[in-house]
Amino acid sequence: MLRPLVLIAMFLCCLHVSAGNFPRPASLEPAVQFWTQVYSEITTNQGYIHDSVNLSVVYETLEFPPYESNKNRDRRVKKASSRIAKALHAIAGGKRSNLSDIEAGVLAAWPEGTSATAFARAAGNVRFQLGQSNRFKGGMVRSGQWKPHIREVLAAHDLPPELEVLPHVESSFNPSVWSKVAAAGMWQFMPATARNYMRVDHVVDARLDPFIATEGAAKLLKRNYHVTGTWPLALTSYNHGTTGVLRAAKSVGTKDIGVIVQKYKGKYFGFASRNFYASFLAALEVDRNAERYFGPLKLDSPTPYDTVVLSDYVPATALAQSAGLSLDQLRRHNPALRDLVWTGEKHIPEGQLVRVPRAELDEPLGELLAALPGQWRYDEQLPDKIHRIASGDSLSTIARRYGTTVSRLMSLNGMRNHKIRAGKTLILPGSLVSGSGVASQSSVSASAGNGQAEYVIRPGDSLWSIARRFNVTQKQLIAWNGISPKRYIQPGQKLKVASPG
Repeated sequence: MLRPLVLIAMFLCCLHVSAGNFPRPASLEPAVQFWTQVYSEITTNQGYIHDSVNLSVVYETLEFPPYESNKNRDRRVKKASSRIAKALHAIAGGKRSNLSDIEAGVLAAWPEGTSATAFARAAGNVRFQLGQSNRFKGGMVRSGQWKPHIREVLAAHDLPPELEVLPHVESSFNPSVWSKVAAAGMWQFMPATARNYMRVDHVVDARLDPFIATEGAAKLLKRNYHVTGTWPLALTSYNHGTTGVLRAAKSVGTKDIGVIVQKYKGKYFGFASRNFYASFLAALEVDRNAERYFGPLKLDSPTPYDTVVLSDYVPATALAQSAGLSLDQLRRHNPALRDLVWTGEKHIPEGQLVRVPRAELDEPLGELLAALPGQWRYDEQLPDKIHRIASGDSLSTIARRYGTTVSRLMSLNGMRNHKIRAGKTLILPGSLVSGSGVASQSSVSASAGNGQAEYVIRPGDSLWSIARRFNVTQKQLIAWNGISPKRYIQPGQKLKVASPG
């Protein structure tokens, strides 16, 4: 008697879901169940060898020793996948007796009556999926810090509250995660898409700020829904793009996500895109029933922040000192600011919102900032230092020339690979170009008669960097040279860098 009641309850549950914004088509149920198991039953030390089209077919569960290298894991996955594919080919060829254990298991994974053609096709669809249950559980704990803000933003944009679970699929609610294809942050924005909604460059990458990125994600999801007309398609567009999703709908003649997933064979509509909506439904199921899957959980609490918007360009060290914080403390709560800000090669930009936990402050952040001395307030950013790529250049030769690393060059320039083109420019780590604080003999000379030192300005110099190099203030440079604070200095110009007296 118990099982029919459970089935009725599941049926009613599905009816309720299908009547809302996020239907659960019967054709997607195997995929939803597959992802539910991936998110709740197997860890990142396990994984399924399965059919990439029919997700109800799981051939084998691999177990990995903790801390096994990725290379060894890949070798084991390749070997297991090859065994399964070989067994499928044998069965497709008509073998039904004297089966090995692997062949018997593969045959049993498919419904009785499966055709030889289907088995042959399945041999090319063998895939591995790593488990995610420990990551999902960790994401549940982290979600406690971010969900209140996400809910506020979704409500402000009149969006369905269920969308709050999308970061489970994207990042496990990890604000600092990067993908292999340069997607970043809790909402996994690609750079080009993100720039429509937030600042992304070598000084600020707002994708890494959960507050700003959530606002951007809400705007993107709202746009996707406006363009596609349904939430299943809007969510699939988050992965595949609205143009690709509309093309798929037009190709099969319907906006039914279940039909699209089954029938659309677009070249770029791969496994991730086909399964994005099903994985969202699975994440919604596990999130809403987390204690059933993981037991009691203690979620993180939101951090109460004090915020201020800068009206000037301010060195990070100066702001940290005025707030009584270490640079690491300030950096931890302002993840959108990139490395150049924390190394002092760029100022925190004008207009940037800065956050500090209230518990770490003795006074309101706005009052502390107001007391910041004028000598640490600037009306312009430190200039970029660039290298124009010449024929024959490589990232490694450029890195050696400027005393930096290939990885840092790639990070500063948002590069996915090592390819560069002659005539293009690369942003360089500023302090490594402008010097370490000691002026070179070739750029400083003594004026005849009074022993006054002069400096020949080089490309990329600023009053701030020159003042720092010679251990003087910008005000002194301005006074000694009779220039305006806002006047632009030019390469080749001579600048007095010591007192005339």
